[in-house]
Amino acid sequence: MQVSFQRTDTNFLPGLRKRVNQYFKDQGKSQVGGTSLIWKSAIILSAFLILYFLPLLGLGLPIWALFLIYGTQGFVLALIGFNIMHDGSHDSYSSKSSINRLAALSLNFLGGNALFWKQKHCQNHHTFTNIEHLDDDIDVKPFLRIHEGQKSSGFHRFQHFYALPLYGFTYIFWIHYRDYRKYISGKIADDTQMPPLTRSEHITFWLSKFIHILVFLAIPIALIGFKTAILGYLLMSVICGFALGLVFQLAHIVQGTTFETPKEDGKVNIESEWAIYQIQTTVNFATRSPLATWLLGGLNYQMVHHLFPRISHIHYPALNKLIMEYCEEKQVPVLEFPTFGQALRSHIQQLKAMGNPA
Repeated sequence: MQVSFQRTDTNFLPGLRKRVNQYFKDQGKSQVGGTSLIWKSAIILSAFLILYFLPLLGLGLPIWALFLIYGTQGFVLALIGFNIMHDGSHDSYSSKSSINRLAALSLNFLGGNALFWKQKHCQNHHTFTNIEHLDDDIDVKPFLRIHEGQKSSGFHRFQHFYALPLYGFTYIFWIHYRDYRKYISGKIADDTQMPPLTRSEHITFWLSKFIHILVFLAIPIALIGFKTAILGYLLMSVICGFALGLVFQLAHIVQGTTFETPKEDGKVNIESEWAIYQIQTTVNFATRSPLATWLLGGLNYQMVHHLFPRISHIHYPALNKLIMEYCEEKQVPVLEFPTFGQALRSHIQQLKAMGNPA
């Protein structure tokens, strides 16, 4: 498949980079997360450890309390993904590559695979955002029809009703099916072949899966019983999956974003330059909420993240103001929803429209 972006003389991205670099120079700040992100990580990881060990200590907690703990644990797992793993995978967590790799490998502990994620997300998704067969994030076939280039089925007319519950299975589907499919097929997306895995990468894949099952299933089963441990794991996974699925969907799949589908010859000719195309395919939402920004690791500033993925999310609020001013000067329209609810409503409307193509 061949993807080409329009070459223009607008000097858009170089000019924007110059302003961003000047901002960091004036502020005397590093572009990575640094100490503030380490403290944030410590809070999130401490919360996870407390929530993990509480059910296993034999405190005689009632069943409702156990399930409340497991549900909260699922949300905290999503926070690890949003705040620690995500910055680590983009090499923006720290100036030290070893710390970035460690942060990225938190995904392996959660049952995923940092290598697959880096190829799927950091390379494919960030380069070919919302392009069919290349961006695996918009491949929810056959369950959902995301854009006009995907095949329509009769049951899709109900997708705006069942999509949100379906997102709850994102995490389980990811770590217990999609990772194995990628491993066996050697493909990250429909048209993207992975480089052959090295011996250490094969070992890391299987060892990570084993550790996840040991920590999250085998040990709890031994200490609190099969039924409670399995139900707790399922609840944790559904809450985590719902948070992950919904946040990533709101960032790209709403009314007004751009989608591209290859022609019969396999070519995709995009009429915008790459940086402007990133703005056309990404959405900011709930940027007025410091709590949302803290919890979501800045993913509500999706436009900033796609333009500058190697800058830590702790800088996104300041950079967003700068980028908005620059886009206004260049007369480049941006899409931003003031609240989470407005973004969610637009996402549901997009699903409804794609489910009823007539």
